Amino acid sequence: MPNPYVSNAATYLLDTAFSLFILMVLLRFLLQVARADFYNPICQFLVKATNPLLRPLRRVIPGMWGIDIASIVLMIALQILALWLVQLIGGRSMAPAGLFLLSISELLALALNTLLVTIIIQAIISWTNPSAYNPLVSILYSINDPVLRPIRRLLPDMGGIDFSPLLLLLLIQLMKMLVVAPIRDTSFMLG
Repeated sequence: MPNPYVSNAATYLLDTAFSLFILMVLLRFLLQVARADFYNPICQFLVKATNPLLRPLRRVIPGMWGIDIASIVLMIALQILALWLVQLIGGRSMAPAGLFLLSISELLALALNTLLVTIIIQAIISWTNPSAYNPLVSILYSINDPVLRPIRRLLPDMGGIDFSPLLLLLLIQLMKMLVVAPIRDTSFMLG
């Protein structure tokens, strides 16, 4: 029987390392979809950090319709590997179909949580009115504006107050309840 303290520490370190790298790949993917300025220092960091795994994968997996399929495949593969290693450390196992569905639900949750956090940070920053040339502000607007723009068109004018972030936060929570949770539950039923 493995030492629970060592396995907990190993699980924590493994999960943190994989989660941070998957988050970098996700941010790179989102910024590519949003057509963000890749001369931004934050974008340059994400490109340099993710290139070692993405560049060889792109030679094999081409993009389609302007979507970087290699990034999606890399995120899914890394998430499956992370979940499998965590289960291995914990002495558990899961069927491949369950592992795949669980990784999809984890990636959807990460994407929704990333959007949720960027919306909150952008709202807080908007109160302080930072410089328009701030790299972080530029990144936040690049990620959030494509999602907020359609919501702004649907909402009536509220006298200069933008309620689209609040509505988006509600929609994100609903998607987590109605999309992510059922996929996660199905993965455990298959596992």
